[in-house]
Amino acid sequence: MTASNEPHLKRTLTLPTAVLFGLSYMLPLTVFTTFGIVNVLTEGHIVSAYMLCLLAMFFTAASYAKMARAYPLAGSAYVYTRKAFGGSIGFLSGWALMLDYILMPMITYLVIGIYINAALPMVPQSVGIVVSLLSVTALTIIGIRSVSIVSSALVAFQVVFLVVFLTMAGFSIWGQPLPDISDVMFGSGPGMATIFSGAAILCFSFLGFDAVSTIAEETRDAQRVIPRAIILVTLIGGALFILISLPAVLVMPDWTAYTDADSAALDVMQAAGGRFLGMFFTAAYVAGCFGAVTASQTTVSRILYAMGRDGVIPKSVFGRIHPRFQTPVGAILVVGMVGFVALFVSLDLASSLINFGALVAFTSVNLSVIKHFYIDRKERSGWSLVTGLAAPTIGVAMCVWLWLSLSADALAIGLAWVLLGTLQLGLLTRWFTRKPPELSLD
Repeated sequence: MTASNEPHLKRTLTLPTAVLFGLSYMLPLTVFTTFGIVNVLTEGHIVSAYMLCLLAMFFTAASYAKMARAYPLAGSAYVYTRKAFGGSIGFLSGWALMLDYILMPMITYLVIGIYINAALPMVPQSVGIVVSLLSVTALTIIGIRSVSIVSSALVAFQVVFLVVFLTMAGFSIWGQPLPDISDVMFGSGPGMATIFSGAAILCFSFLGFDAVSTIAEETRDAQRVIPRAIILVTLIGGALFILISLPAVLVMPDWTAYTDADSAALDVMQAAGGRFLGMFFTAAYVAGCFGAVTASQTTVSRILYAMGRDGVIPKSVFGRIHPRFQTPVGAILVVGMVGFVALFVSLDLASSLINFGALVAFTSVNLSVIKHFYIDRKERSGWSLVTGLAAPTIGVAMCVWLWLSLSADALAIGLAWVLLGTLQLGLLTRWFTRKPPELSLD
């Protein structure tokens, strides 16, 4: 059977739906997931951490956009790194990112179970996890159009909540003595190393732009649409994170007064709008989690599909498209099964690994731009020198700094995962005596 006769992903997405897909993955309300932890760590300077993180992610998003224009294929960092550095490096980059993506749905299912149980104590946490997992898995099997519709609707619901929150927060702080806004955003306090540590925790919030790059083969005019969507998702998402975190800090400026750093969002909601806003927040947050996990399960299944299609993981499971639904059903089911681990692990254990794979992948994509455009294609004059060398070099430096700001446990477990991937690559290539298999589909 030739490549042209095999089932292909359906190209149905446009620029607005691709942007909404990425924003849904980013989950704008994720600000409140890590708000207390980061604000305490940075001594009330979470806004500074978000601004630093947005700066680092913008350079990386620009590299993603540049590679997406050159290679409008499913597979994200795996494809870009493979094209620039070869199959082995591409495999290890994809392997590192796969840790992040495989855990993201599991963590979100866990959070859904926690919040449903908090709102409805008669519903066990395990029931919330299982029901949401089965529903989302079925939805992602049916197809990308249904995922896009659901994601768009849930983003709209989050926007309604954010408007209500910002309005009530504005009334709450109106006429009250406030800290100097320039100090909140740029003020001195903790050193830059502490701000970078906070930004390192926040960087996983920007995975939405990477998620957009994985749906290139399901997007119309992908060479034009995907790069634009990547930049728009990064800028809009970063602006939303700053817009939400700033009034949250102003509503309750004393970061030492949180009841619990992990649930500081509830203290902020109580201060801004009382019980009503707390209940509205819970509903909007759970709805946002449904949108995020729908997008994240779709994304990781496309990464596994791209790797399975190339034969670096079992093609019979991961590299096939269902003839009726035209989706990678095998990959989707595997991700769903991993989600059941949420029944047995704590949120702290799973979330400690989130950023490791993302930062490794971000670094590799920045390096891929330098290799592909500056070294291989020798584009070394004018604007090409800026976009092909200067910008990605800054992206690499900032990503490495953020990577080194992670906790020691996250680094140790992440490096162990990379070592496992190296062993898998050795088995795949008969201990590096041959290249990893590759299958290119038009």
